[in-house]
Amino acid sequence: MLRRLVPETAESLESTVPIAQQWCGRRVRVQDGTTLLMSDTAANQNSYPQHSNQKPGCGFLLLKLVVVFSLWTGALVTACVGCFRTSEVEMSRLLYQQLEPEDVVLADQAYGTFVDLALVQQQGADGVFRKHHARHSDFRRGQKLGIGDHVVRWQKPARCPEHMSDDEFTHLPQCLDVREVSILLRRPGFRDQWIIIVTTLLDAKRYSAQQLGQLYGLRWQAAEVNLRHLKTTLGMEMLSAKKPEMVRKDLWAHLLAYNLLRTVMLQTAQSSKQVLSRISLQGTKQQFLQTIGLLAIATEVVRDRLFRVLMEVVAKDLLPLRAFRSEPRVVKRRPKPFPRMAKSRDVLKAALVN
Repeated sequence: MLRRLVPETAESLESTVPIAQQWCGRRVRVQDGTTLLMSDTAANQNSYPQHSNQKPGCGFLLLKLVVVFSLWTGALVTACVGCFRTSEVEMSRLLYQQLEPEDVVLADQAYGTFVDLALVQQQGADGVFRKHHARHSDFRRGQKLGIGDHVVRWQKPARCPEHMSDDEFTHLPQCLDVREVSILLRRPGFRDQWIIIVTTLLDAKRYSAQQLGQLYGLRWQAAEVNLRHLKTTLGMEMLSAKKPEMVRKDLWAHLLAYNLLRTVMLQTAQSSKQVLSRISLQGTKQQFLQTIGLLAIATEVVRDRLFRVLMEVVAKDLLPLRAFRSEPRVVKRRPKPFPRMAKSRDVLKAALVN
């Protein structure tokens, strides 16, 4: 039920946003992956084993999570769960099957390969990825569209990926026309960086190089920051369930709660005419927790009034504009003067007794 409700809430939320307001009239799906920690139990070990460089009983189990966010609403559209040994790219390629025609997939350079662009195009969608580091670009070749902007023909790799069947690999096209765009990426607090974007959006008039650069510049906010909200703001970084099925249930409950908070944020932005990115998810969570008890027992008329008050309070707690904010990469909290755990807890307890 939870796995069904998460995409339903995301679709219901996005249906309130006109397509004309989205990027070039198209829905953008932002894809990224992360890892979560969980309790070290025998049941969890069987499904989600810990990393091989950790000694038994001295580490936490790892769960790999790949998520797809909506660029406009910030809601989580879908997700895929696996153990840490499963490749993030392999999990992401399973999610391509849920794309709809005219969708645009936005992701980092791990996805900027021939196979990913071809799989996305098979669904009638388009990809906007950062070029994979293993592929060389030469802007003197291909069809020139502008300075640092051209269309080249990529050839199909000779070797089939390990996770793909021979039949799936055979159905990929032998070649693919790909547009490569060199842009200067500028983000507050970061050094300027030249990157190359690869995409199947070949129309330079409808999708200019500047628009593609602005779109990729939104990836950090739409993926990394939203993942931080899930793991830190909602406390999902460590799942304390003892069994794998309860771990997954806990995970999907967090994702559903995140989408419901995003619903409150979007409704607040629409009613108060505020920019959605200025609405604080942490502030929305705190205000909602203070109101949820009254909302649960109130009548329908009182509940509507309380919800309007909630949106008014959330609309006043806006994030400050910090365009030139930069913070040093240092840790303020001092570490505890204890050694790292190198043996299991049972062995350490037995040593104390002896």
